[in-house]
Order: sequence, then C-alpha cells, then structure tokens
Amino acid sequence: MAAPSGADVVRARIGAVLRTFDVDAAFRRRGVVQSVGDGVACAAGLDEVGYEELVVFDSGAFGMATELGPDQTGIVLLSSDARIVAGEGVRGLGRLPSIPAGRALLGRIVDPVGLPLDGGPPIEAAPLRELFPNPPELVERSPVERPLHTGITVIDAAIPIGRGQRELVIGDRDVGKTSLVLDVIVAQQHAGVRCVYVAVGQPMSRILSARDTLGRAGCLANTVIVAAESSMPPGIQYLAPYAGATVAESLTEPGGDALVVYDDLTKHADAYRQLALLLGRPTGREAFPGDIFHIHAELLERAASLVDGRSITALPIVETTESDISGYIPTNLISITDGQIYLDTARFERDERPAVDVGQSVSRIGAAAQPAAIRAASRNLRVLLARFESLEALTRVGLEVEPTTRKTLERGALLRELLRQPRLSPRSVSREVLELLAVNEGWLDGVPPREAPTVLRRAMKRGADVVSALDPAKPADEEWLERVAAIVREARGAQTK
Repeated sequence: MAAPSGADVVRARIGAVLRTFDVDAAFRRRGVVQSVGDGVACAAGLDEVGYEELVVFDSGAFGMATELGPDQTGIVLLSSDARIVAGEGVRGLGRLPSIPAGRALLGRIVDPVGLPLDGGPPIEAAPLRELFPNPPELVERSPVERPLHTGITVIDAAIPIGRGQRELVIGDRDVGKTSLVLDVIVAQQHAGVRCVYVAVGQPMSRILSARDTLGRAGCLANTVIVAAESSMPPGIQYLAPYAGATVAESLTEPGGDALVVYDDLTKHADAYRQLALLLGRPTGREAFPGDIFHIHAELLERAASLVDGRSITALPIVETTESDISGYIPTNLISITDGQIYLDTARFERDERPAVDVGQSVSRIGAAAQPAAIRAASRNLRVLLARFESLEALTRVGLEVEPTTRKTLERGALLRELLRQPRLSPRSVSREVLELLAVNEGWLDGVPPREAPTVLRRAMKRGADVVSALDPAKPADEEWLERVAAIVREARGAQTK
C-alpha cells in the first residue's frame, strides 16, 4: 500500500479543521471590556445581548447583563474580577442564569449557580432550570387551606402558617431569627415538606454551623442549602434567593410541598443597592434603587398554594435596627408578605425563647388553615397574654390585686413558661393542644410555673395513648377532656409526693 502523498495529508488536515470549525461563532458579535471593578464591568459592542443574559469573558469569567445602554452594557460579575482586564473580549451566551435543580441537591450546599460548596462531587444528572421564571398566574393559585405545622407552640397557636403562605420573620440582630427558622425546618422532617435554606451574605462559618445543626437533628437529607457567602461577589449574593426559589419549585414536582427560607433579605437588598450604585442607576430612599420593592415582590410571589396540590411556603427574614420596624426594607416586606413573626430583644434577654412578641406578630392567612383542635384550644391566647403582660407591669410597682386578677396573673405565668421552648424540640399537635387546654381549663392552677412543664411531660407519658388520640381536624370533645384532665391530676399528685 502506497504511503499518502503530501497533498493527501494536507487535504486530510484541512478537512479535520473544517469539521470542527464553527462558522457562526467566527462571525458572532463580540464586545470589548471598557472598565471593570468592584463586582461590575462595562463593555461596548454588546448590542444584541438581552436583559439578564449570561455573558462570558475571554478569561473564562461569567457575568450577567443588567444595564442595557445605547453605548455600553453594564455587567454584573458572577466570578471574581481579578481575571478580567480592560480590553479583553466578551460575548453573550444566549441564555439566562440557571441552576441544576431537583432532588439530587438534597443534603448538599451549593452556590446560586449550582457549584458545590461542601467539598462533595459536582451536581450531576440534575436538569438546569432558569432562575427568573414567571410566578404562577392567578388561575394557577388556590386558597391557603392546609397548615404548615412548625412544632413551635407560640407560632402554631397564635401566628399559624399555612402551606403556600409568605410569613416574614423580623427582629434585631442576634435575637434568634435563624434559630427559629431552623427549628421550623427540623419540624418538616416527617411532614412531607422538603426545605431550602438560602444564606445571603453570611460568613461560611455560620453556614456550616447551620448545616451541622440540621445534621444533628437528622433532617439534612431533607434540606438543600443555597449559600452566597459574604466573600462572594455581590452579583452572586443577588442571585441567591432566586436560586433558592427555583430549587424549591423543582422539589415540588411531580407533586408535593416545599418550604424556602431567605436568610436574609436585608443583605440581599444591600447587595442589590451596591450593584445599582456601581452601575450608576438613580437612587431613592436610603440610596436604594427605585425597583427594590418590585424585585422582592416578584421573588415572594413565587411562593403560593397551587390548584394542582403543590405549594411553596416562604419565610423571608429581615433585620431591624434598635427594634425599628419602620425602616425602608422592613416596611416594604411587611406590605408584601401575609404576616410577620416579630422577635423582641427584651424577651430574648429575659430568656423567653423563642422571643416572639405575639402582640406585634400577625398571620393574615394561617388561621384559615389552622387545625381545628389548636384553633379551639388557643381561642383566648392573645387576650390572655396581653392582659397578663399589662397586669404584670402594674404589679411590679406593688399594687394590691383582687383574686380574679391574681388568677389571671398565675395563668399567664404558666402560659409563658409553657411557651418557652428549647431548640430543636418540635412539639406535636396533641402536645400543643394539651399545653393550651391545661392553662385554659385550670388543670394547672396552683402549680408553680417552673414545675408545669414537668407535670405535663409526666401526664403525656402516663396517658400517651389518650393524648395522641386527639384528632387535629376536630376540637377536643368532652370525653377526651375528662380523660386528659384525670391524667393531669394524677401527674400533679405524683409531683407533690
């Protein structure tokens, strides 16, 4: 067989090059970077790039086009700007930001574009989903009618949450907001609700601490953590809540319920303000761009109860300064959401934990989804707590009180002690009903508040079958009340021996 000639070799090499040559890529419009710094870049020549379209730089870094001007395009960087220099090329990718989503992410920590942050293997076999889909239309939504059991008595009784609701968690720094929402996540372990915890602008140590807490509680396998730590570019922090919402949507398919926690939207608003200022956008109140209300409303509209039986419940967190809930971002989010759980600094310092201020908290939807047994047992809870706290303030100055008032004070003290709840200890519906009825029906009258939890624990142990027989869908009947009252009396007698 004769050896190939030089012409044949050249012809073969040219053919190989032509088979791999992308003519479209060769003639595709490209831009050039004009300036870069602080997490944003400006480029010229990207006339065909659309809003929020992904772009890639010659250095391999990625960005998102967000400012489409006549002469230049403002780009939010999704990678470190250390590799990007003025004069290098940049081109659009023709697609929006996306994340691999689905059950393959359960138990993992990922960033808003799906890269693992827990040292585990890359996310594979998970379909890509865009971060900015349209929220469900009105005809796709259904009324919130099913309860989301949090396992926290004060919330389930006084500020009930329904599946598909958007309930704001608000309070000063270090009053237990993150601890509260993690406890809610723990309570979903056996409730068929998959969870997404979104950490925005948090240090990695705090994110790992949340992961360890969920792991100790045995519910990490039911949770996805989407993290944009504080050292990441502001563009990544801006995308984090959208990535969390997308992952939550994927966890509800082909049918189911999801809970997404945004910790917190104050830092998300700060990241968006930083990007807007760097891109030269006009500013409004407190230097925030004028559309800050719109982006949070659009994000939270993705939480809903749907006609096909699926639901996404959102618990956004917002931080206040010196208990001032009249700030710009807090008031915006209060007006967007379906209620708020307010955590009070004074209560936290008095070791009333969770430090929920029932008077300033509200749920505008959850009462319609509250289990009938809890609704009946907690019908006077708000009134009793408010009356107790006002009377307690008066008795501190040494005023004499009549027997009826003293009875109110004693029952209020019992109720406050029973509402105090340790971390990572979700309570069943039957236990919550027992605690509330024990105060309302006077079963614990005369018991020192510190001893009341012990008495009820002993009662639940003695009559576990009776207590657990409560149907959450129905108020407690007379027979059940009599049997449980007898069990509590026996437990009280054993306590005094």
